[in-house]
Amino acid sequence: MTTFNQPKRAGRPALRLDLGQLRAQFTGLNPRDPASWPALPRLALLLLVSLLVVLVLWFAVLQGYQDALAAELAREAQLRSEFQLKLAKAVNLEALKKQREQVRQYVNQLEKQLPSKAEMDALLSDINQAGLGRSLQFDLFRPGQVAVKEYYAELPIAVRVSGRYHDIGAFVADVAKLSRIVTLNNLNIQPLPQREGVLAMDATAKTFRYLDADEVAAQRLAAAAAAKAKAAKK
Repeated sequence: MTTFNQPKRAGRPALRLDLGQLRAQFTGLNPRDPASWPALPRLALLLLVSLLVVLVLWFAVLQGYQDALAAELAREAQLRSEFQLKLAKAVNLEALKKQREQVRQYVNQLEKQLPSKAEMDALLSDINQAGLGRSLQFDLFRPGQVAVKEYYAELPIAVRVSGRYHDIGAFVADVAKLSRIVTLNNLNIQPLPQREGVLAMDATAKTFRYLDADEVAAQRLAAAAAAKAKAAKK
């Protein structure tokens, strides 16, 4: 009986990881000369550096997006507030227009109560006539120095009248009813011993007038010069 010896199958080479060789590649590395390292440590270093760069870039970009998001959220809140304010104005637009017109009419009415420079003499005459019409005697009627304000001028008038109590009261009421604005300040009423039943009233009557265009321009120039001088001192 003839027998045939079958050839033995060659076994597959086993892939073995020599840990000792790997460990040897990472031993004695010079940190100042990575180029002299073996291939595996250099590859590991490259991967580590790449990972660190990716992480740094990721967090840097993410932080920029977070800042942009916070800014946009703040802008959104501001726009919402502006929108609500404009919406309220839009809803009340007609009422606001009527209110503005009322204010404008009121201002025009007040301006009409302020005489111009040319009308001041007529106003002083009206005050004098109001006293004479109540049978009062003017012991003093002396206009003072004009005090120029930003948009108007104030003229104080020292007044001393004498007469009966009811006539003085009626004179005060007549002054209050004048078409122009006149105020009575620092009232002082005393009896006159030498005249029975007669009182003397000392007061400062103040009337006001609006400034003309030249006076307004002069006031603005003076204010600008004062502000410039103040800034120069600083």
